[in-house]
Amino acid sequence: MSAIIHAPYALMRGCHSVSDHFGIENVHSFITLAEELSFRRAAERLHLDQSALSRRIQKLEATLGFRLLERTTREVRLTQAGRSFYDDNAGLLRGYETSIHLARRIADGKLGALNVGYMAFAATELMPAAVARFRHAHPEVDLTIRYIRTQGQKIALANDEIDLGYMIGPFDHSDYHTLTLSVEPLYVVTPRNHALLRLATVTPADLSGQDVILGDTHEWDEYRWRLNNLFSAEGISLNITLEASNTLALLGLVAAGLGVTIYPESLIGFLGRSVEARPIMHPQFRISTVLAWKRSNRSRQVREFVDVAKLSGIR
Repeated sequence: MSAIIHAPYALMRGCHSVSDHFGIENVHSFITLAEELSFRRAAERLHLDQSALSRRIQKLEATLGFRLLERTTREVRLTQAGRSFYDDNAGLLRGYETSIHLARRIADGKLGALNVGYMAFAATELMPAAVARFRHAHPEVDLTIRYIRTQGQKIALANDEIDLGYMIGPFDHSDYHTLTLSVEPLYVVTPRNHALLRLATVTPADLSGQDVILGDTHEWDEYRWRLNNLFSAEGISLNITLEASNTLALLGLVAAGLGVTIYPESLIGFLGRSVEARPIMHPQFRISTVLAWKRSNRSRQVREFVDVAKLSGIR
């Protein structure tokens, strides 16, 4: 009786090695035979000869200490103990086989979940292009994308809330891999007919004294910090007169004639007709976008996403 009660546990032990306790092959052979009630048909399903199948059943019965089957020259029937053993283990065995199949698909990157963070500069081209390619190649992976500012992405990566993040670079940290996807020139965005548009070229010095509208420090802290460093290196202090939290609000304020703003090249194609843009002519006035992920995250999904992300850069 105790062997029947503990059969599922014994079967789970058998998952580690076919030689452990009952042996998963022997249990599988019995389940198949119990369903077919024919050594010939069961052997065909298992791709065995009938003598090999008979030896497996005999070995299992010897291990259990009781008979599972009644055999005659005309039929095969389950004993009461055999019926109990089948009922306890058939579903468990199918679940075990399903779990192997599912785990293999996850290991191959065909199932599972992937969480990707992105900031505004990656939202127009880099992230969408990679997501499109990844979903085409791996339609069964549950892919989630979240807008998160750069500093927030670093926290989310550390807390395993996202697997990868598109952020303003560079990002140098021993716990993370990074891939530089773009290094873009910066542009000044102005109202139409602004005085800056009449210059042959726009340099950082030309922005000195201009009313500047930038993203607020809560959402745009990393970008603000990098802009400040670029202009400070040229001895220029920006006159920031207004702040906004998103790109549409920034453009609206510029279009209303309240000042100018500074955007990377990736956003210039989405400005609309109410504003104008000119590149800031200086070799250092560029901003990079990197893809970052934990060194300890070696999942197949992460590797596959990094591979498709490379196809979107570098410019």
